[in-house]
Amino acid sequence: RRLGFFALRGNNKSVLGTLKPVLTMQLQDILYSQGFGTRRVCAGLIQQGWVSVRNASSASAEQVLCTDATADFEPQELMLCVQGVEWPFHAKAYVLLHKPAGTECSQKPSTYPSIYTLLPPPLRQRPTKSAVQGVQAVGRLDQDTTGLLLLSDDGQFIHRMSSPKKHVPKLYQVTTKHPVDEKQISSLLEGVVLDDDPKPVKAAACVQTASHRLDLTLTEGKYHQVKRMLAAVGNRVEGLHRSRIGALELPTTLMPGEWKWLDEDDLDLLTRSS
Repeated sequence: RRLGFFALRGNNKSVLGTLKPVLTMQLQDILYSQGFGTRRVCAGLIQQGWVSVRNASSASAEQVLCTDATADFEPQELMLCVQGVEWPFHAKAYVLLHKPAGTECSQKPSTYPSIYTLLPPPLRQRPTKSAVQGVQAVGRLDQDTTGLLLLSDDGQFIHRMSSPKKHVPKLYQVTTKHPVDEKQISSLLEGVVLDDDPKPVKAAACVQTASHRLDLTLTEGKYHQVKRMLAAVGNRVEGLHRSRIGALELPTTLMPGEWKWLDEDDLDLLTRSS
């Protein structure tokens, strides 16, 4: 059982309590792990008075300024305030982005702005064991495709959510150039052959919602799969929006270009299907 939220050495101890935490980290290491820069930069932010902390699990807890970079904290329920911006501690980052049209899912975009420019610097700078720092997109959406995009710095999570073997269902709302008919829907459900694979690819579900609209559920992630499947049945995609992954829906309150942390309930909705 957790006995305390955090502990500090030195003069701050009497302010925040003396209970020994289960696991502690130095404040400079906590900031570093959250992507606020090198340890030297993080130490400087703390020493210059730009960092305060509070217990995120207590609504009444007040922010307490800490200028000791080596002060020990239990990080799990720590709410940081760095240069006036609150930032909750996350051992691993799991993020949902409402991807807008005209953005590329690439660190080095060729034509359109990168989706990573929509994220705050700490998410882009979180230290990882790989050569690429920060959160990474779980799969990709074309530049003109909108909707739900997951990002994380948890390699196992990225693999689990993107692996074709896991058959994670993804729901796409498709707008077509030509009217949708029953023959097209039947073909999509039975399977169509794409030019790079003789094995038919089929939709897990396909429901017509309007004359030129359908909801298409896929459990694979082939290159331009939705567009190529619609082309194979004699139609064309004019608009494409991903609204659900697993059982997790894109929140209606999240506007294009906005992002949110995924909580335990969100992750449960994702992994329930994977």
